[in-house]
Amino acid sequence: ANAASGMAVNDDCKLKFLELKAKRTYRFIVFKIEEKLKQVIVEKLGEPNQSYEDFTASLPTDECRYAVYDFDFVTEENCQKSKIFFIA
Repeated sequence: ANAASGMAVNDDCKLKFLELKAKRTYRFIVFKIEEKLKQVIVEKLGEPNQSYEDFTASLPTDECRYAVYDFDFVTEENCQKSKIFFIA
């Protein structure tokens, strides 16, 4: 599927996101723009036991990336919750 920018998103991106969302297969997914292919591709998959620090360490310091992160937390009522964040 091409966005308004003409940049395609590789089908694997959607597949991996749905796996993270439905099955919690990954802690995070890092996406990058592959200039030669003119599309967004999956660059890295974080294992479910990896931390936020592992996620931030996997990002390059001098290049743009997009990511999805599955954040676990405990509410004030002591309920285990999770939220999925899109980071650009």
